Amino acid sequence: MPEGAEEWIVRVVPNLYPAVERQEVVVHSPRHKRLFAELSDEELGFVAQVVERSDGFWLVNEGRQAGSSLPHVHSQIAYVDPVMPEESAGVADVLGREELLVAEREGQRAVVHFAGRLPYELLIAADEIAPALLLLRECVIRLQAVEGAVPWNAWLHRGVHPHIEVVPRLTAIAALELGAGIYVNSLDPAEAAARLRSSSATPPDRAGA
Repeated sequence: MPEGAEEWIVRVVPNLYPAVERQEVVVHSPRHKRLFAELSDEELGFVAQVVERSDGFWLVNEGRQAGSSLPHVHSQIAYVDPVMPEESAGVADVLGREELLVAEREGQRAVVHFAGRLPYELLIAADEIAPALLLLRECVIRLQAVEGAVPWNAWLHRGVHPHIEVVPRLTAIAALELGAGIYVNSLDPAEAAARLRSSSATPPDRAGA
């Protein structure tokens, strides 16, 4: 960092090419890292503070196939009213399924969705944002241990049962999905949960961080 420059950990800047009237980029780290899984606990803690203080729609696109165009790890906040596909009671039911549990942290749970649109689709309880983001990182690490460098999308739904939806992009969305809204998930959710539970949750090497 140049002499005299202000030190920072997480920075929020306007999106230069917004898709909606107001859209911001949350730069997760001054370190040049590409992956959410490489973030430290401290960095995720500051990202959580940004999310908690915002009333916008927080989202992550990681990998070109998931819509990311920037090489530096980041998320976005769009000031829109997002679609809420599940009823609140449905979210609670999904999160309570023990056979689909992947991991838990500080009362927050990550589970494979029993009716996921794509393989390994997850719901993460987000009553508390900080442990939810740590769970998101753990799930991404586990997914990468099983399937390699998978592009993925995630977004936060606020409300009665706040939760993060995570959709890995292992398969292409084609005309059937786009035109008829019918998704074909070739992986049994229970098998997906078992694979993730048994995979490594060890973070990537952060040597030199």
